Amino acid sequence: MTTPLRLSVLDLIPVRSNQTSADALAATTALAQRADDLGFSRYWVAEHHNMKAVASTNPAVLIGILAAQTQRIRVGSGGVMLPNHAPLVVAEQFAILEAAFPGRIDLGIGRAPGSDPVITSYLRMTGTTSDVDAFPRNVSDIRSLMHPEGASLQLPSGQVYELTATPRAASVAELWLLGSSDYSARLAAAQGMPYVFAHHFSGQGTERILGLYRENFVPSEQLKKPRTFLTLNVAVAATAAEARAAALPQLQQMARLLSGMPLGPLATIEQAAATELAAPQQQMVDDMAERWVIDEPVAAAARIRALATKFGVDEVMVTPGLSAHDADAANTSPARVRALELLAEQLLA
Repeated sequence: MTTPLRLSVLDLIPVRSNQTSADALAATTALAQRADDLGFSRYWVAEHHNMKAVASTNPAVLIGILAAQTQRIRVGSGGVMLPNHAPLVVAEQFAILEAAFPGRIDLGIGRAPGSDPVITSYLRMTGTTSDVDAFPRNVSDIRSLMHPEGASLQLPSGQVYELTATPRAASVAELWLLGSSDYSARLAAAQGMPYVFAHHFSGQGTERILGLYRENFVPSEQLKKPRTFLTLNVAVAATAAEARAAALPQLQQMARLLSGMPLGPLATIEQAAATELAAPQQQMVDDMAERWVIDEPVAAAARIRALATKFGVDEVMVTPGLSAHDADAANTSPARVRALELLAEQLLA
């Protein structure tokens, strides 16, 4: 018998060249609803700023929209970039989301800024943000503030000040630590938190980092044993050729990003097919395509199962990296929807 596998989705809410932000959000809402119908476990949205091809800028707002349009699936952040935000504000946002959608909210927290240095500097100049070095304390503060009993502050006068993220919380959003380094793995282990390594971002060092997390894990009130899952970039279609064509726009976009080239909206399948990259960028595309799962359904499912076994996980979170055809309606993403359907047929049936 095959090992049971849970599937989840990570969505950056891509904006194609023929889409507005409203179109992209409509397409993502439909994708989340389909994932809900198909039996996917979670639907997470990212936090990225000032990118013409990404509409996922504010996880808390997006989670409220998507949770209201779905019925069962857990909805969360992958993740909230904590240095951009005051811990109390994050705790309040996710406490009220959990109150509105009990048992369905995940708070994934990351330490990176989620943007370029200019945007990071602007966020720090124009709002209350936190020092990256204060990250461990801020994570602990959020856990305490969201707890039904809240937290206590010791004022300079000696007075104890009681503080909670929301009054009379009946349940708490599930808190996850996200990362791509030894630092995040050690912190998650020390605080007894569930942890996700960004395998989809680099594909390097995953086995070592997860081993580090598991070996150093300290049980907590929240979690008694290590808990993690695997993140993968995927493009699945009826044929391997169709999958490669649909993935090419995102692969080209990533090559431009890694090369420091200007970025525009995500190309359509036809636009990408007509684009020629310089040799260094084309090599990046070829290398990334090897790391992604780009294939027809049976082969894609077999590779996903093999990777889940290799890394010792029973849940895989996929980023459906497929674009659309010129003729597809702007407020839809048919290839991404079909990719989830094909994966569900192979892995969730």
